[in-house]
Amino acid sequence: MNPSREELLLKLADHSKSWDIIVIGGGATGLGTALDAVSRGYSTLLLEQGDFACGTSSRSTKLIHGGVRYLQQGNLALVREALRERYILLQNAPHLVHDFPFAIPLYKWWERPFYGIGMALYDLLSGAHGLKHSRHLSREETIDLIPTVRRTNLRGGIIYHDGQFDDARMAICLARSLADLGGTPLNYMNVTGLTTKAGMAAVVKATDRENGREYLLSGRAVINATGVWCDQVRQMADPSSLSLITVSQGAHLVLDRSFLPGKCAVMIPHTDDGRVFFAIPWHDHVIVGTTDTPLESSTPEPAPSPDEIDFLLAHAGRCLERQPTRQDVLTVFAGLRPLARGKAGQKTAELSREYLLSVSASGLVTITGGKWTTYRSMAVAAVDAAAKEGGLDSRPSATASLRLHGWEPPSSPTGSWDGYGSDRGLLEQLTGEKSAWKEQLHPRLPYTAGEIVWATRFEWARSVEDVLARRTRALFLDAEASREIAPRVAALMAVELGRDQEWQSRQLESFDAVAKQYLPA
Repeated sequence: MNPSREELLLKLADHSKSWDIIVIGGGATGLGTALDAVSRGYSTLLLEQGDFACGTSSRSTKLIHGGVRYLQQGNLALVREALRERYILLQNAPHLVHDFPFAIPLYKWWERPFYGIGMALYDLLSGAHGLKHSRHLSREETIDLIPTVRRTNLRGGIIYHDGQFDDARMAICLARSLADLGGTPLNYMNVTGLTTKAGMAAVVKATDRENGREYLLSGRAVINATGVWCDQVRQMADPSSLSLITVSQGAHLVLDRSFLPGKCAVMIPHTDDGRVFFAIPWHDHVIVGTTDTPLESSTPEPAPSPDEIDFLLAHAGRCLERQPTRQDVLTVFAGLRPLARGKAGQKTAELSREYLLSVSASGLVTITGGKWTTYRSMAVAAVDAAAKEGGLDSRPSATASLRLHGWEPPSSPTGSWDGYGSDRGLLEQLTGEKSAWKEQLHPRLPYTAGEIVWATRFEWARSVEDVLARRTRALFLDAEASREIAPRVAALMAVELGRDQEWQSRQLESFDAVAKQYLPA
């Protein structure tokens, strides 16, 4: 099993130690970067101010995909790269990434040739890394795959295949893979100071948010992988740094599975704001998304606006026979995208989703932008740059063929524990220790008490939110049900962490404040 957080903290006690690479940020990019670094044999420390993937990396549309939208924009290089990375993830994490069918309903005569050519190009770009080929569907086949599809003027459809995954579970998988190889992933470590100078060791000042203890940490190279917060970290090292990014928000709704009970997800290639729209079965629910709303600033807990909720409900009603209402929405959530700054007046939906790699004059390496699908290739570029800046021995990346924690031979998804992969047997063993741990926590959620113990004991969960939002996906499936089980979760965690009743009360107050933002007010 992986070391506990307390055991990992002991690695910071040696003040004479200098790390090869220190990564700031514990989302998809930071975790992937740290894993790439440690896989090359570099001593690697990762510092995350909150929980792993507590930001955008747990709030995606749950897709590992080439990006049909980028195909429309003519960015064939990005699509080709993403399709290659999709293939690698399907090989390296088959317990978390699955092939899933998507259907495009067709209502106008010109859509069949237009989208048919586009999906044929999508297949072509995937080359040897492709899944099943796209094909045309008759009206009857489309209805069979999507029984609730809007039938008025329906002419047929096109089916294609892409990847689906659980983003937060993937993040925990990366953190555990990092620890498996001897790396040090630490959540709730807030970086409060950063000094970098070309040719010299960097100094990172960090504070443990649990006990207030401060650490001064030395590293040959520092990688800033903090997503929408990357400019703040750059300005910490150099106050004169100019902003690299602009921020947009993507909102999602979660509905009951009855809205989309068939064998396919639905993709609408063009919405009113120029985005691609999805309705996707996920964990026996349906995710509807997404929007692209420009923001002036970032917030740790973004929430969909009323306009975004209305937009998503309206577009869902255009492709489904049954029009969802606010009363049907179980959860709403939003994530923030760090996008490379564009020209004045340019819409965020038009900005590039390619990643941005920047090396400051002082030697700080910043990697930002991109998307979950390409996290690994982003990591390779970031570590290459950091090794050069830090004067480290040049070593090739090993992650293209690195099986991630929990790897087991590919199989069709069968249940809610599939995401644990080869750890499933150990989870079953743990859950069997006490009869109460086998109990389902809520009739509308698939999770058991034993999973709460597992997350706290083996996956570095430190709060009720960590467990209900990211170790399980309860908050993202049913916000009200999550609020109802929070007291039981707090009590289970308190035993594991040695916390008192006051801690439980604070946890419940904090979680309730967060959960209310996931309710469609």
